[in-house]
Amino acid sequence: MGFISWIILGLIAGVIARLILPGKQGGGWITALITGLIGAVLGGWIASLVGVGAMDEFWSFGTWIFAIIGGVIVAFAWQAITRRTSNKEA
Repeated sequence: MGFISWIILGLIAGVIARLILPGKQGGGWITALITGLIGAVLGGWIASLVGVGAMDEFWSFGTWIFAIIGGVIVAFAWQAITRRTSNKEA
């Protein structure tokens, strides 16, 4: 899958992750899209290791599922980090 395809998949995963995760999320939509991009690449890589999808297949169902799960995990980690640092400052 090309670089542009991974960016598109990451942006979609970031939006889905933002909609799934409850509560206030630091950084706004731009951060959600960036964490989705990172999570999509991470999830796609894990999917290719497990044998569910391949890094070069954009329309692979397994790649999409793992990319979205990766986006949610990275967004959750970012939310936990920003929540912890904002609690220390208060």
